[in-house]
Amino acid sequence: MRRRAVAGSLIALALIVTACGQGGNETDLDVSGTAAEPTGSAEDGQLTFVVDGVPDVVATVASGLATPWGIAFLPDGNAVVTERDSARVLLVSPPEAGSDASGEQGEVVVLGRIPETDPRGEAGLLGVAVSPSFESDGLVYFYVCTAEDNRVVRARLDGSTLGAPEPVLTGIPTGTTHDGGRLAFGPDGYLYVSTGEAGNKQLARKRNSLAGKILRITADGDPAPDNPFGTVVWSWGHRNVQGLTFDPDGSLWASEFGQDKADELNRILPGEDYGWPVVEGTGGPARFTQPQMTWKTDEASPSGLAYAAGYLWMAALQGERLWRIKVASGQVSDPTDYFTAERPGEAGEYGRLRTVVRAPDGRLWLTTSNQDGRGDAGEDDDRILLIEP
Repeated sequence: MRRRAVAGSLIALALIVTACGQGGNETDLDVSGTAAEPTGSAEDGQLTFVVDGVPDVVATVASGLATPWGIAFLPDGNAVVTERDSARVLLVSPPEAGSDASGEQGEVVVLGRIPETDPRGEAGLLGVAVSPSFESDGLVYFYVCTAEDNRVVRARLDGSTLGAPEPVLTGIPTGTTHDGGRLAFGPDGYLYVSTGEAGNKQLARKRNSLAGKILRITADGDPAPDNPFGTVVWSWGHRNVQGLTFDPDGSLWASEFGQDKADELNRILPGEDYGWPVVEGTGGPARFTQPQMTWKTDEASPSGLAYAAGYLWMAALQGERLWRIKVASGQVSDPTDYFTAERPGEAGEYGRLRTVVRAPDGRLWLTTSNQDGRGDAGEDDDRILLIEP
Protein backbone atom coordinates (compact mmCIF):
# COMPACT_ATOMS: atom_id res chain seq x y z
CA MET A 1 0.00 0.00 0.00
CA ARG A 2 1.29 3.43 -0.96
CA ARG A 3 1.35 6.02 1.79
CA ARG A 4 3.13 9.30 2.42
CA ALA A 5 6.08 9.07 4.77
CA VAL A 6 5.93 10.94 8.04
CA ALA A 7 8.91 13.12 8.82
CA GLY A 8 10.58 12.59 12.16
CA SER A 9 10.50 9.67 14.53
CA LEU A 10 7.33 8.01 15.79
CA ILE A 11 6.77 7.96 19.51
CA ALA A 12 5.78 4.62 20.96
CA LEU A 13 2.39 4.59 22.62
CA ALA A 14 1.11 2.33 25.36
CA LEU A 15 -2.44 3.26 26.17
CA ILE A 16 -5.50 1.56 27.56
CA VAL A 17 -8.62 3.64 26.91
CA THR A 18 -12.36 3.27 26.72
CA ALA A 19 -13.74 4.06 23.27
CA CYS A 20 -17.19 5.64 23.08
CA GLY A 21 -19.25 6.36 19.96
CA GLN A 22 -22.56 8.00 19.24
CA GLY A 23 -25.36 6.12 20.90
CA GLY A 24 -23.41 5.43 24.08
CA ASN A 25 -21.64 2.25 22.97
CA GLU A 26 -18.51 1.38 24.95
CA THR A 27 -15.74 -1.06 24.10
CA ASP A 28 -12.61 -1.88 26.04
CA LEU A 29 -9.73 -0.91 23.80
CA ASP A 30 -6.13 -1.98 24.27
CA VAL A 31 -3.93 0.21 22.11
CA SER A 32 -0.19 -0.21 21.92
CA GLY A 33 2.16 1.10 19.32
CA THR A 34 5.55 1.38 17.74
CA ALA A 35 6.53 2.17 14.17
CA ALA A 36 5.72 -1.39 13.18
CA GLU A 37 2.85 -2.31 10.86
CA PRO A 38 -0.52 -2.40 12.65
CA THR A 39 -2.04 -5.73 13.53
CA GLY A 40 -5.47 -6.41 14.96
CA SER A 41 -7.45 -9.06 16.81
CA ALA A 42 -10.56 -9.19 18.97
CA GLU A 43 -11.54 -11.63 21.70
CA ASP A 44 -14.32 -11.18 24.23
CA GLY A 45 -14.86 -7.56 23.15
CA GLN A 46 -11.15 -6.77 23.48
CA LEU A 47 -9.48 -5.27 20.43
CA THR A 48 -5.73 -4.82 20.17
CA PHE A 49 -4.01 -2.84 17.44
CA VAL A 50 -1.02 -0.60 16.89
CA VAL A 51 -1.37 3.19 16.88
CA ASP A 52 1.54 4.92 15.16
CA GLY A 53 -0.18 8.00 13.73
CA VAL A 54 0.06 6.61 10.19
CA PRO A 55 -3.33 5.51 8.79
CA ASP A 56 -3.39 1.99 7.38
CA VAL A 57 -6.33 0.55 5.46
CA VAL A 58 -6.81 -2.87 7.06
CA ALA A 59 -10.17 -3.94 5.63
CA THR A 60 -13.13 -2.93 3.50
CA VAL A 61 -16.28 -2.47 5.56
CA ALA A 62 -18.61 -2.28 2.54
CA SER A 63 -18.43 -1.71 -1.21
CA GLY A 64 -20.79 -1.00 -4.10
CA LEU A 65 -22.47 1.90 -2.28
CA ALA A 66 -24.03 4.96 -3.95
CA THR A 67 -22.39 8.14 -2.62
CA PRO A 68 -22.39 7.32 1.11
CA TRP A 69 -22.58 10.58 3.05
CA GLY A 70 -23.31 10.17 6.76
CA ILE A 71 -22.23 7.52 9.29
CA ALA A 72 -23.32 7.24 12.93
CA PHE A 73 -22.80 4.32 15.28
CA LEU A 74 -25.42 2.50 17.32
CA PRO A 75 -24.80 1.14 20.84
CA ASP A 76 -24.28 -2.38 19.42
CA GLY A 77 -21.37 -1.22 17.20
CA ASN A 78 -23.29 -1.32 13.92
CA ALA A 79 -23.59 1.91 11.94
CA VAL A 80 -26.40 3.82 10.26
CA VAL A 81 -25.19 5.03 6.85
CA THR A 82 -26.95 7.43 4.47
CA GLU A 83 -26.65 7.51 0.68
CA ARG A 84 -27.02 11.03 -0.72
CA ASP A 85 -28.58 10.35 -4.11
CA SER A 86 -30.62 7.20 -3.44
CA ALA A 87 -31.94 8.57 -0.10
CA ARG A 88 -31.45 5.08 1.31
CA VAL A 89 -30.70 4.43 4.96
CA LEU A 90 -28.40 1.46 5.50
CA LEU A 91 -27.45 -0.59 8.53
CA VAL A 92 -23.80 -1.62 8.17
CA SER A 93 -21.97 -4.00 10.47
CA PRO A 94 -18.18 -3.96 10.89
CA PRO A 95 -16.18 -6.75 9.24
CA GLU A 96 -15.13 -9.72 11.31
CA ALA A 97 -11.97 -9.28 13.36
CA GLY A 98 -8.90 -10.19 11.38
CA SER A 99 -10.45 -9.36 7.99
CA ASP A 100 -8.07 -7.70 5.55
CA ALA A 101 -8.72 -5.36 2.62
CA SER A 102 -9.60 -8.29 0.34
CA GLY A 103 -11.45 -10.32 2.98
CA GLU A 104 -14.98 -10.64 4.28
CA GLN A 105 -16.89 -7.36 4.46
CA GLY A 106 -19.55 -6.27 6.91
CA GLU A 107 -23.23 -6.93 6.31
CA VAL A 108 -25.30 -4.19 4.63
CA VAL A 109 -29.05 -4.07 5.25
CA VAL A 110 -31.37 -1.50 3.66
CA LEU A 111 -33.51 -0.03 6.44
CA GLY A 112 -35.58 2.15 4.15
CA ARG A 113 -35.61 5.49 2.38
CA ILE A 114 -36.35 9.03 3.61
CA PRO A 115 -39.24 9.77 1.21
CA GLU A 116 -39.17 13.57 1.24
CA THR A 117 -35.58 13.67 -0.04
CA ASP A 118 -35.12 15.57 -3.33
CA PRO A 119 -31.66 14.62 -4.65
CA ARG A 120 -30.15 17.17 -7.05
CA GLY A 121 -26.56 18.28 -7.41
CA GLU A 122 -25.04 18.33 -3.92
CA ALA A 123 -28.45 18.01 -2.28
CA GLY A 124 -29.98 14.78 -1.02
CA LEU A 125 -29.92 12.67 2.13
CA LEU A 126 -26.86 13.93 4.01
CA GLY A 127 -25.87 13.73 7.68
CA VAL A 128 -27.01 11.33 10.38
CA ALA A 129 -26.68 11.26 14.17
CA VAL A 130 -27.82 8.73 16.76
CA SER A 131 -29.60 10.02 19.84
CA PRO A 132 -27.43 9.94 22.98
CA SER A 133 -30.46 8.27 24.59
CA PHE A 134 -30.89 5.73 21.79
CA GLU A 135 -31.18 2.75 24.11
CA SER A 136 -34.33 4.29 25.61
CA ASP A 137 -35.77 6.36 22.73
CA GLY A 138 -34.49 4.54 19.60
CA LEU A 139 -34.18 7.82 17.67
CA VAL A 140 -31.94 8.56 14.70
CA TYR A 141 -31.64 12.08 13.25
CA PHE A 142 -31.14 12.90 9.55
CA TYR A 143 -30.33 16.02 7.54
CA VAL A 144 -32.58 15.98 4.47
CA CYS A 145 -32.74 18.22 1.39
CA THR A 146 -36.36 18.43 0.21
CA ALA A 147 -37.88 20.33 -2.72
CA GLU A 148 -38.89 23.17 -0.37
CA ASP A 149 -36.11 23.34 2.23
CA ASN A 150 -33.34 21.55 4.06
CA ARG A 151 -34.45 20.09 7.37
CA VAL A 152 -33.57 17.89 10.30
CA VAL A 153 -35.91 14.94 10.80
CA ARG A 154 -35.87 12.00 13.17
CA ALA A 155 -37.16 8.46 12.94
CA ARG A 156 -37.39 5.56 15.37
CA LEU A 157 -35.20 2.56 14.61
CA ASP A 158 -36.35 -0.76 16.02
CA GLY A 159 -34.04 -3.55 14.93
CA SER A 160 -34.17 -3.40 11.14
CA THR A 161 -37.40 -1.36 11.03
CA LEU A 162 -37.12 2.38 10.44
CA GLY A 163 -40.23 4.33 11.36
CA ALA A 164 -41.72 7.29 9.53
CA PRO A 165 -39.61 10.46 9.81
CA GLU A 166 -40.94 13.47 11.71
CA PRO A 167 -39.65 17.03 11.28
CA VAL A 168 -37.44 18.46 14.02
CA LEU A 169 -36.18 21.67 12.38
CA THR A 170 -37.41 23.00 9.03
CA GLY A 171 -36.89 26.09 6.88
CA ILE A 172 -33.16 25.83 6.18
CA PRO A 173 -32.58 27.30 2.67
CA THR A 174 -31.87 24.64 0.06
CA GLY A 175 -30.01 24.61 -3.25
CA THR A 176 -28.18 22.40 -5.71
CA THR A 177 -24.89 23.41 -4.04
CA HIS A 178 -23.63 24.34 -0.56
CA ASP A 179 -26.18 22.50 1.57
CA GLY A 180 -23.95 21.79 4.57
CA GLY A 181 -25.52 18.75 6.13
CA ARG A 182 -23.36 17.41 8.95
CA LEU A 183 -24.99 16.46 12.28
CA ALA A 184 -23.21 15.81 15.58
CA PHE A 185 -24.40 15.50 19.16
CA GLY A 186 -22.03 17.39 21.41
CA PRO A 187 -20.76 16.42 24.85
CA ASP A 188 -23.44 18.79 26.19
CA GLY A 189 -26.15 16.54 24.72
CA TYR A 190 -27.33 19.09 22.15
CA LEU A 191 -27.42 18.58 18.40
CA TYR A 192 -25.08 20.64 16.23
CA VAL A 193 -26.14 21.16 12.60
CA SER A 194 -23.98 22.57 9.81
CA THR A 195 -25.65 24.45 6.96
CA GLY A 196 -24.36 26.00 3.74
CA GLU A 197 -25.44 29.26 2.15
CA ALA A 198 -27.20 27.30 -0.64
CA GLY A 199 -25.40 29.26 -3.36
CA ASN A 200 -26.64 32.63 -2.05
CA LYS A 201 -23.57 34.22 -0.42
CA GLN A 202 -25.45 36.98 1.38
CA LEU A 203 -27.50 34.52 3.42
CA ALA A 204 -24.33 33.80 5.42
CA ARG A 205 -24.29 37.48 6.44
CA LYS A 206 -27.90 37.46 7.67
CA ARG A 207 -27.95 36.34 11.27
CA ASN A 208 -31.68 35.58 11.13
CA SER A 209 -31.21 33.17 8.22
CA LEU A 210 -30.48 29.50 8.90
CA ALA A 211 -28.15 29.32 5.89
CA GLY A 212 -24.37 29.57 6.22
CA LYS A 213 -24.47 28.75 9.92
CA ILE A 214 -23.74 26.17 12.57
CA LEU A 215 -26.89 25.59 14.60
CA ARG A 216 -27.29 24.20 18.11
CA ILE A 217 -30.65 22.71 19.00
CA THR A 218 -32.35 20.48 21.53
CA ALA A 219 -33.46 17.00 20.58
CA ASP A 220 -36.89 18.50 19.77
CA GLY A 221 -35.50 21.26 17.54
CA ASP A 222 -35.70 24.21 19.93
CA PRO A 223 -32.84 26.68 20.51
CA ALA A 224 -30.46 25.11 23.01
CA PRO A 225 -30.00 26.96 26.31
CA ASP A 226 -27.33 29.68 26.33
CA ASN A 227 -27.23 30.04 22.54
CA PRO A 228 -25.60 33.43 21.88
CA PHE A 229 -28.53 35.12 20.12
CA GLY A 230 -31.47 33.31 21.75
CA THR A 231 -32.09 31.52 18.44
CA VAL A 232 -30.85 28.21 17.03
CA VAL A 233 -27.76 29.95 15.57
CA TRP A 234 -24.43 29.05 17.22
CA SER A 235 -21.98 30.61 14.71
CA TRP A 236 -22.36 32.39 11.38
CA GLY A 237 -20.53 33.65 8.28
CA HIS A 238 -19.93 30.17 6.86
CA ARG A 239 -19.84 29.14 3.20
CA ASN A 240 -20.36 25.39 3.39
CA VAL A 241 -19.44 23.43 6.52
CA GLN A 242 -19.48 19.66 5.95
CA GLY A 243 -17.38 18.45 8.86
CA LEU A 244 -18.02 18.69 12.61
CA THR A 245 -16.22 16.98 15.48
CA PHE A 246 -15.34 17.52 19.13
CA ASP A 247 -11.92 16.95 20.65
CA PRO A 248 -11.39 15.61 24.21
CA ASP A 249 -11.26 19.17 25.57
CA GLY A 250 -14.79 19.76 24.26
CA SER A 251 -13.70 22.14 21.48
CA LEU A 252 -15.88 22.05 18.36
CA TRP A 253 -13.99 21.91 15.05
CA ALA A 254 -15.46 22.46 11.58
CA SER A 255 -14.08 21.88 8.09
CA GLU A 256 -15.32 24.33 5.48
CA PHE A 257 -15.22 24.55 1.69
CA GLY A 258 -13.63 27.67 0.26
CA GLN A 259 -14.49 29.05 -3.15
CA ASP A 260 -11.13 29.29 -4.95
CA LYS A 261 -8.71 30.83 -2.45
CA ALA A 262 -8.69 28.66 0.68
CA ASP A 263 -10.44 25.82 2.46
CA GLU A 264 -10.62 26.23 6.22
CA LEU A 265 -10.38 24.36 9.49
CA ASN A 266 -12.12 26.45 12.16
CA ARG A 267 -12.42 26.19 15.90
CA ILE A 268 -16.04 27.14 16.51
CA LEU A 269 -16.89 29.58 19.28
CA PRO A 270 -20.44 30.67 20.12
CA GLY A 271 -21.63 33.84 18.42
CA GLU A 272 -18.50 34.26 16.30
CA ASP A 273 -18.63 35.48 12.69
CA TYR A 274 -16.35 33.51 10.33
CA GLY A 275 -16.49 36.11 7.60
CA TRP A 276 -17.93 34.60 4.43
CA PRO A 277 -18.28 36.08 1.84
CA VAL A 278 -16.37 39.19 2.92
CA VAL A 279 -13.25 37.14 3.54
CA GLU A 280 -12.13 33.66 2.47
CA GLY A 281 -9.27 32.12 4.39
CA THR A 282 -7.14 34.39 6.54
CA GLY A 283 -7.22 38.19 6.66
CA GLY A 284 -10.02 40.69 6.58
CA PRO A 285 -11.43 42.92 9.31
CA ALA A 286 -10.66 42.07 12.92
CA ARG A 287 -14.32 41.40 13.67
CA PHE A 288 -14.09 38.11 11.77
CA THR A 289 -12.75 34.98 13.46
CA GLN A 290 -9.66 33.65 11.69
CA PRO A 291 -9.37 30.01 10.61
CA GLN A 292 -6.96 27.83 12.54
CA MET A 293 -5.60 26.31 9.34
CA THR A 294 -6.12 26.71 5.58
CA TRP A 295 -5.39 24.73 2.41
CA LYS A 296 -5.47 25.34 -1.31
CA THR A 297 -8.78 24.04 -2.64
CA ASP A 298 -7.08 21.46 -4.88
CA GLU A 299 -5.40 20.00 -1.77
CA ALA A 300 -8.56 19.65 0.25
CA SER A 301 -12.19 20.61 -0.52
CA PRO A 302 -12.89 19.01 2.87
CA SER A 303 -15.99 17.20 3.97
CA GLY A 304 -15.85 14.81 6.94
CA LEU A 305 -13.90 15.50 10.12
CA ALA A 306 -13.16 13.22 13.07
CA TYR A 307 -11.00 13.07 16.18
CA ALA A 308 -8.96 9.96 17.03
CA ALA A 309 -5.61 9.08 18.57
CA GLY A 310 -4.61 12.66 19.32
CA TYR A 311 -5.33 14.01 15.85
CA LEU A 312 -8.06 15.54 13.75
CA TRP A 313 -8.65 13.54 10.57
CA MET A 314 -10.12 15.39 7.57
CA ALA A 315 -11.38 13.75 4.38
CA ALA A 316 -10.68 15.66 1.15
CA LEU A 317 -12.77 15.45 -2.01
CA GLN A 318 -10.95 17.39 -4.73
CA GLY A 319 -7.68 16.81 -2.88
CA GLU A 320 -8.30 13.02 -2.88
CA ARG A 321 -6.43 12.46 0.37
CA LEU A 322 -6.84 12.10 4.11
CA TRP A 323 -5.36 14.86 6.25
CA ARG A 324 -4.00 14.24 9.74
CA ILE A 325 -3.71 17.33 11.96
CA LYS A 326 -2.26 17.41 15.45
CA VAL A 327 -4.59 19.05 17.99
CA ALA A 328 -3.94 20.08 21.60
CA SER A 329 -5.29 22.81 23.88
CA GLY A 330 -7.45 24.32 21.16
CA GLN A 331 -4.54 24.63 18.71
CA VAL A 332 -3.72 22.67 15.56
CA SER A 333 -0.41 22.00 13.84
CA ASP A 334 1.61 19.64 11.65
CA PRO A 335 -0.84 18.79 8.83
CA THR A 336 0.19 15.62 6.99
CA ASP A 337 -1.60 14.06 4.03
CA TYR A 338 -2.05 10.39 3.16
CA PHE A 339 -3.34 8.30 0.23
CA THR A 340 -2.17 10.99 -2.22
CA ALA A 341 -1.23 10.54 -5.89
CA GLU A 342 2.30 9.33 -6.56
CA ARG A 343 2.72 11.88 -9.35
CA PRO A 344 1.03 15.23 -10.10
CA GLY A 345 -2.09 14.88 -12.21
CA GLU A 346 -2.79 11.32 -11.08
CA ALA A 347 -5.71 10.31 -8.92
CA GLY A 348 -5.24 9.73 -5.21
CA GLU A 349 -4.97 6.16 -3.97
CA TYR A 350 -8.70 5.89 -3.21
CA GLY A 351 -10.03 8.87 -5.16
CA ARG A 352 -12.40 11.37 -3.58
CA LEU A 353 -12.83 10.94 0.16
CA ARG A 354 -16.06 12.16 1.77
CA THR A 355 -16.64 11.11 5.36
CA VAL A 356 -14.37 9.98 8.17
CA VAL A 357 -15.69 8.92 11.57
CA ARG A 358 -14.22 7.30 14.67
CA ALA A 359 -15.74 3.89 15.33
CA PRO A 360 -16.47 2.62 18.86
CA ASP A 361 -13.35 0.43 18.71
CA GLY A 362 -11.09 3.47 18.10
CA ARG A 363 -10.47 2.83 14.42
CA LEU A 364 -11.70 5.03 11.56
CA TRP A 365 -14.33 4.43 8.89
CA LEU A 366 -13.54 6.39 5.71
CA THR A 367 -15.87 6.64 2.71
CA THR A 368 -14.96 7.19 -0.92
CA SER A 369 -17.13 9.51 -3.03
CA ASN A 370 -16.36 8.50 -6.60
CA GLN A 371 -19.99 7.89 -7.60
CA ASP A 372 -21.04 11.50 -6.97
CA GLY A 373 -20.69 12.65 -10.57
CA ARG A 374 -17.28 14.26 -9.99
CA GLY A 375 -15.08 11.23 -9.43
CA ASP A 376 -13.59 8.37 -11.44
CA ALA A 377 -15.42 5.37 -10.02
CA GLY A 378 -13.81 1.97 -9.77
CA GLU A 379 -15.75 -1.29 -9.90
CA ASP A 380 -15.97 -1.51 -6.09
CA ASP A 381 -16.90 2.12 -5.47
CA ASP A 382 -18.19 3.59 -3.42
CA ARG A 383 -16.55 1.97 -0.41
CA ILE A 384 -16.21 2.32 3.33
CA LEU A 385 -12.60 1.63 4.32
CA LEU A 386 -11.50 0.48 7.78
CA ILE A 387 -8.42 2.33 9.00
CA GLU A 388 -6.14 1.89 11.97
CA PRO A 389 -4.77 5.35 12.79
